[in-house]
Amino acid sequence: MATVNSASFPSEETRLKTRKSRWRQLYKNWELYAFALPTLAYFIIFHYIPMYGVQIAFKDYIATKGIWGSPWVGLEHLKRFFGSYYFWSLIKNTLGISVYELLIGMPIPILLALSLNELRNGVFKKIVQTVTYAPHFISVVVMSGMVIAFLAPGTGLVNLAIKGLGGHPIPFLSDPGWFKTVFVLSGVWQNMGWGTIIYLAALANVDPQQHEAAMIDGATRLQRIRHINLPSIVPTIVILLILNVGSFMSVGFEKVFLLQNPLNMDASDVISTYVYRSGLVQGQYSFASAIGLFNSVINFLLLIAVNRLAKRINETSLW
Repeated sequence: MATVNSASFPSEETRLKTRKSRWRQLYKNWELYAFALPTLAYFIIFHYIPMYGVQIAFKDYIATKGIWGSPWVGLEHLKRFFGSYYFWSLIKNTLGISVYELLIGMPIPILLALSLNELRNGVFKKIVQTVTYAPHFISVVVMSGMVIAFLAPGTGLVNLAIKGLGGHPIPFLSDPGWFKTVFVLSGVWQNMGWGTIIYLAALANVDPQQHEAAMIDGATRLQRIRHINLPSIVPTIVILLILNVGSFMSVGFEKVFLLQNPLNMDASDVISTYVYRSGLVQGQYSFASAIGLFNSVINFLLLIAVNRLAKRINETSLW
């Protein structure tokens, strides 16, 4: 019969010393932990504690009976959503906008960062950075109002320019075929400066000696960008890609809702706006919660899958 070696288990005295050492470290660095407490409290209060309400997705929620008193219905709300007329339309619109945004929104900040990194005129570089980064500080409501004003068929600057060039006004926000393009390009305009700063910070870590050695070997500027600068920001690109895919099904509700109207509903109705209409407008709280839970689970699975794939291919991941 195998015997257990008591030396492999820490003694009570060793555990006591380890515990005292941890408390000593905690006391020594209490300022750092104090800085972390507000963030920790925020996530606990506003993200974890409310999760008990997720159970209404599996109940027929009745306000007078409360969450605990409402009867269980299991997966009935999800079955209803999967079998509804809107299901495939919502999935198509949500995925269409997300894929479009990923294909256009990811490369442009990368190209802009690589271009700005090659500029030697410091004044012009700072002007371009300021101009491209400024829209990031504009709120979604104001940005949506600007888009609506700029694209108005009769008085919008874009249509006035089109008419000045001899063309005909385009109903950008009343034609479903234009909605995804308007949504994505306005998002690129607002956020490309922020993405550019992230990539410029990564490019700042490139060793100048690599460029000097490449220039001695006769490498052109494009060759140095391709073989030195671009590989240096690949880990940053992968991390941002994982984060974007993690919110793939969560197209920004505020902007879609503000640009949405009855004429472009065929292209602008996404899962988040449908949840708003079902839950807050029509009062179907359980049904809307079930759809929101389905959306969150899909995002979570995509995040795990892409993170694992990136770790296997590029050895870069969130964890």
